[in-house]
Amino acid sequence: MQEKIFDIIIVGGGIVGAATFYKLSQRFPNISIAIIDKEKSLAAHQTGNNSGVIHSGLYYKPGSLKAKNCVSGRHEIVAFAKQHNIAHDICGKIVVATDKAELPFMEKIFHTGLENNIEGMAKIDANQIKEIEPHCEGIAGIHVPCTGIIDFVGATNKMAEIGAANPNNKVILGEEVIGIEKGETTTIITSKNKYKAKKTIFCAGLQADRLAKKDGVDLKEKVVGFRGDYYELTEKGKHKVKHLIYPVPNPAFPFLGVHFTRMTNGEIECGPNAVFTFKREGYGKTDFDLKDTIDALTYKGTWKLFLNNMSFGINEYRRAFSKRLFLQTLQRLIPSLTMDDIKPGRAGVRAMLLSQDGDTRDDFRIEYNENSIHVLNAPSPAATASLAIGGQIADMAEQHFGL
Repeated sequence: MQEKIFDIIIVGGGIVGAATFYKLSQRFPNISIAIIDKEKSLAAHQTGNNSGVIHSGLYYKPGSLKAKNCVSGRHEIVAFAKQHNIAHDICGKIVVATDKAELPFMEKIFHTGLENNIEGMAKIDANQIKEIEPHCEGIAGIHVPCTGIIDFVGATNKMAEIGAANPNNKVILGEEVIGIEKGETTTIITSKNKYKAKKTIFCAGLQADRLAKKDGVDLKEKVVGFRGDYYELTEKGKHKVKHLIYPVPNPAFPFLGVHFTRMTNGEIECGPNAVFTFKREGYGKTDFDLKDTIDALTYKGTWKLFLNNMSFGINEYRRAFSKRLFLQTLQRLIPSLTMDDIKPGRAGVRAMLLSQDGDTRDDFRIEYNENSIHVLNAPSPAATASLAIGGQIADMAEQHFGL
């Protein structure tokens, strides 16, 4: 019996990999596609451990892949959620300035939102903040009604389920890709089997750089992981947050700041902070992996990032190990919060493609290499934008793979 050769193998079962699987299977129903993930379930890392927010596109440079894919992807994922009964709620959010120094940055964000065609956005004053979020204190804000929350894991599983309904296609779980052999076809070697493919697509998130190098991509940057810890509001504190509340982000720091998110299951999360992690897939505060640590700390880009953000980094680390300091940050937006209102929650790890000069490669980055496509950088808002990214990858596949 002849060994099966897939037309395309997708490596990585997060939401971007699943969206690519879904889009390709819808557009090219006559080809065979496999998606491989090392975990026993899909969406086990960045997708399943993010804040579950459907982002509006408020923060991203107009014309960038992030801006375009976030706005179009948001509309797509909301339509997908409605069609397939994925838990979601377009509840809206407010971005709140608590200090006059934040007002110019808030103004800039508002104009970015206008340029990105975000519908329904409005500036609000202190009284209007109170009408939307009675316990929140701020001097001015932006109301963004099209922001929402969603079960991204449910969406990922549904995309994979639809793709796998085609008998040509296959979802392979619990097999880690450990090698890639090139020949007339590409052989993907996993921890358990070998699979042949005419073409390959890599959506590997926290392992994107390593798999790119295995595939012969000349990549100068490295992925560095940043853990984000969350707290949850206790039953006593839950009534203090109705929707989503964000601070005005500090433009000098590549993260959005600690915010409040009402989840689809009714829980309310506060966070995340952002600290360097000594294990790429480490969700505990003391998790450590020697290879990951050496990889990151022997890379000059990591040290450049540390030096450029020294005071932020130290504060984030202190806050990671101190409930009281975390609470103080939350109290900037909701002063009435007490220690009894919050309890430790989960954590997530973000993959940042870091340049040698310490710049976090901010925009999405997808590159073609011989018979493969690599998603090298897909930080937030990649989950929101996943169906748009999947469509873009399908376009690239059609162009380069001759489908």
